[in-house]
Formats: sequence, structure tokens, C-alpha cells
Amino acid sequence: MAQKLALFLSYTFQPLLIPTLIFVFLLFGIPEVSASQYYNQWFILMMVFVTTFVIPVLSLLTMKLTGNIGSIHLENRDERVFPFSTVSLFYGISTYLFYLKFEIEPVFILALSSITICVILLTSITFFWKISAHMTGIAGFLGIIIVIALKNPAFNLVNFLLVGIILSGSVASSRLYLNAHTPIEIFGGFLLGFSVCFGTFYTYL
Repeated sequence: MAQKLALFLSYTFQPLLIPTLIFVFLLFGIPEVSASQYYNQWFILMMVFVTTFVIPVLSLLTMKLTGNIGSIHLENRDERVFPFSTVSLFYGISTYLFYLKFEIEPVFILALSSITICVILLTSITFFWKISAHMTGIAGFLGIIIVIALKNPAFNLVNFLLVGIILSGSVASSRLYLNAHTPIEIFGGFLLGFSVCFGTFYTYL
């Protein structure tokens, strides 16, 4: 049972889905803050999902089929460099296109920029050290929630904070249970995601 729960959490909150979850929060969780009610919310969410999840996943599957990687789970550090570099490129292009083509609130561009910075730094670190991409993603999400709560005290975001904290702990526990990472690799991923997203949002939001 514990094995199944750990796998469920790892798949459900895998790194490529985190940008979509962040946009669900921005678009539907805090529409008063993000002014998302003035946009086609589902169209924006679909574009984020396609550019940050569907296209990268298809590229990973292609790499697997062509033998460039042994597994889409990327358990080996050396295997991660090329896929992570590709995802960094996709995310950078997506951020640029959103900035160039869509007239949306700066908070959305800031979210994509923060995520892209996290992926680029994660890729750079992967040349030397394998840290948890899962924790980078979920900690970045938590950092964004905390900053928005701090800067908008009029809105009650306690429930979102609790969910973010619980998810962070649950994902960390699942990765440790599956022996996917050591505690220091979990902490390294958390520190990267949280510091980048908290820092950029606190500075520019």
C-alpha cells in the first residue's frame, strides 16, 4: 500500500506537471489577485499544459524510443543532462512566446520565468550532482504560494499554504521511500525550487 501511494504521489506531482498546477492555482485559486477572470482561463491553462507537459513528454518518449535514454524516469544522473537541457529549451521558448504573444498579467510571465530559471539551474547542477527535480518543482510551488499570501494579506490563503506544505512533505517522503534520492538530494532540490521562486516573486511581484 505504501509503495502504491509513493508511486501515485511521484507520478501525480512529477516535475513536468508542476507548471500546470501553478497555473491552476493562479487562474482559479486566486482570480482576484491574478485578474484571471478577465482572460480565457481555460485557453491559457491548455497552452501551459501543452507547452510545459505534452511537448516535453513527447520529446522524452522519442529519446526513449531512439535509445538516447534508457528510461523516462531518468534515474541515472548522466542520463538527465540531455533531457533536462531539452526541457530547459522548451520552457525558455514557452516563456518568450507567452511574453511576446499574450497580453496577460505579469504574474503569469513571472511564474513561467521562475519555472524556467529553476529548470536551467537544475540542468546545470545535474552536470555535477543529482538532486530531486520533484522537490524543485513542488518547493517552487510552495514558495509562490507563500509570497502571494504575504503580499496579499486581505485574502485568506491558509488552506493553500497547508496543502502546499503537506504536498511538499508527502512528495519528499515518497521519493525517499522509493529510494529515488538521498535526504541531501531531496533538500538540494527543495532549496533550489523554493529559493528561486520565492526570491523572484518576492522581488518582482
